[in-house]
Parts: sequence; structure tokens; C-alpha cells
Amino acid sequence: MQAQNHPTRQERARPSQTITQEDTKRLRTILENNSVIERILRRTPRLQMPNWYLGAGCIAQTVWNSLHGFELTRNIQDYDLAYFDSTDLSEETEEGTIQKAQSALGYLGVTIDVKNEARVHLWYKNHFGNAIRPYRSIEDAIASWPTTATSIGVRYENGNLLVYAPFRLDDLFSMIVRPNRRQAEYFLPNEYNQKSREVYNQKAQKWVKAWPKLVVVPWE
Repeated sequence: MQAQNHPTRQERARPSQTITQEDTKRLRTILENNSVIERILRRTPRLQMPNWYLGAGCIAQTVWNSLHGFELTRNIQDYDLAYFDSTDLSEETEEGTIQKAQSALGYLGVTIDVKNEARVHLWYKNHFGNAIRPYRSIEDAIASWPTTATSIGVRYENGNLLVYAPFRLDDLFSMIVRPNRRQAEYFLPNEYNQKSREVYNQKAQKWVKAWPKLVVVPWE
């Protein structure tokens, strides 16, 4: 795992919603050259999912592919569509939304991972081994994702690219993989443990193999 020349602890990214127009324009140019992402962004509004974003790994990995000179869809395993509907936490309704997304986007030939972030706390412990509090909004959910670079969501709004990135885009464009320390705020008491570090290290190791120019900040 590449870790040399990584930022110090004192340089940890701090949450901030200020993203420059230049960075937004740069991101949009890269993402729209990924035909899969461009089509998902264009077609998803028809699904009428409340408070949705396309986010996480597929966004960061498209940028990393661009900065490595790779084909933009290379090594992207899935495309995360996250939405937030706290009025209906049933698994059946979420499954219905998943089926609608597959019907609308299945022709792309990629895996679309659809989740209602309002109900993640109901299954998180069984899946990952530790419990989290309920998310308050889709933005609250995005701010909890494991790394600063992948804590990002995008969608089109009135023809513009709306970007929510609570840690800005600095780490993303600098190809820095940094643990999201804010994640600890979401776990219930005594639940933020060794498992969280293992998940981060596993992701970082896998990503460096696919994108060797990444610089990984150690967990500690």
C-alpha cells in the first residue's frame, strides 16, 4: 500500500461544503465523459426517488481513472444511487425502487446499487458488525461514508451539476485516500471499533492495486 508522503494528522480534511466553481466544472467535465454516469444522471429523475444522489466510489473512481489516463469506467464495480425517504422504511418499498431503477437503467449493463439511506441503520450491524444511529438526511448519510474522497454525491438540477461533498474535492483531485474521522459520530457507543479500521484498510489496499498513484493516509 502506497503511504509515503501522506498528509500529517494535523492536515486532516475538515468538513466544509464550500466547493469552487472551478472544481465543480472540472468534475462535471470528467463525469460527463463517463457515458454510464452521464446516462444515469439524465435518466434517474424519471424514477422520482426523493432526495437522491449518484455517489461514492463510482464518482471518485471515474476521477481516478481520468487522472491515471485510464478508460473512465475501468475497475468500477457498481454505481451507487442513494436516496432518502424517512416516510417509508419498509424493505418492500425499497425493493420496488430497486426494481424500477433496474428497469430504467438495466440497458447500461452495469450494477446499480440502490439504497434508501433512511433505513440503513436497520441492517447495518448485521452486515458490517457495528451499529449506527439513523441518518437525518441524504447529506447526513453522505458525510458518514468511509473516506473523504468518496463522501460525495452528484445529480443534475435545473441543468446544473449539484455536488454535495462535505470534505470538498481536494483529496479527490489529489488522489488522497483518507479515513473519514467524522464517521465515528455516527456509531452508537462502543460500536466504532477495529472493524471500522479493517473496512478502511481493505478498501485502500484494493484501490491502490487498481489505481497505483493513490496516496493512502494510514488509519492511525
